[in-house]
Amino acid sequence: MTTIYELENPPIELMSTRRPEEHLTHRGPARSRRPPTPMDPLRLQVSAAWMATGVLGGIGALFALRRYGRPLFIGGGILGLATLGHMILGEPARPVLEHVELRLPNLPPALDGMRIGQLSDIHLGLLHTRNNLRWAVEQMERERPELIVLTGDQVMLHTAIPQLTPLLRGLRAPLGVYAIAGNHEHWEGLRDVQSALQLAGIPMLINQNRRLTWNGADFWLVGVDDVWDGDIDYAAALAGVPAESFKVLLGHAPDLADEATGYGFDLQLAGHVHGGHVRFPLLGALARPRFGLRYLDGLYQVGEMALYVSRGLGGAPLRLLCPPEAAILTLRCK
Repeated sequence: MTTIYELENPPIELMSTRRPEEHLTHRGPARSRRPPTPMDPLRLQVSAAWMATGVLGGIGALFALRRYGRPLFIGGGILGLATLGHMILGEPARPVLEHVELRLPNLPPALDGMRIGQLSDIHLGLLHTRNNLRWAVEQMERERPELIVLTGDQVMLHTAIPQLTPLLRGLRAPLGVYAIAGNHEHWEGLRDVQSALQLAGIPMLINQNRRLTWNGADFWLVGVDDVWDGDIDYAAALAGVPAESFKVLLGHAPDLADEATGYGFDLQLAGHVHGGHVRFPLLGALARPRFGLRYLDGLYQVGEMALYVSRGLGGAPLRLLCPPEAAILTLRCK
């Protein structure tokens, strides 16, 4: 089933109040070889609603044990284990292919109908990730989009980097396959990931752009470094790009959109948040990472720019109502 987004909603209020020219060279926080722990509170924000629900649930379980005895307690435990099993072994191993139509007001008519395949947050090295990537490559081969992009965090462990080349070697598209860096590329070895992707025929755009042509119309694909431990340089990324051209930005962290919209991009493709991993009505997402606090998944309008955030293929094997995804994005004129 195809999801159609029309960008008619009012722009989201931007967090950044600085002018674009003040950001021509953006330098992220001090570099760190490896995060001290994946649960560092500076790197992961856990929902207060989920924490409160957990505390109340624990109190309720103790009350039920005292009032209704051991059978109810055991039944609840079995239900909890079954849910946990689904969250670890079920949903994370069943990615879905999203077909999304983006109706963009500034899209040149000649580009109407062009399709972009997006793979994000593969996180090779974790449970299910090899199989999920194989599945995603098969979907891209079957769908044959005109362009394929990998929007960061290709690996989770340095030891998994050699797996990238054989798994991605068959990935092909008429306009090419391009990748960008996420925070994990910097943590696990940026040059090694670049080399593995290059062997698969996939260039990594780090503050670089490519002029692409489809149906006789030009557009620019722009890739920037990661905002967390990289060095974003918009001046370098946009070197030689006409101001009035249609520009697609590959930027791993979605919160980058608040700043990127000021540089004339028409569309940003991002990942990083994994959709929050665990979601529930009223409670929302369980956790969000640094630079992924504002935009969860799907489409947003940020100023004059559209932002599509992928739930990603991998990440920690813990998902509920938030399946992994690969996406086929069809660009349509307004």
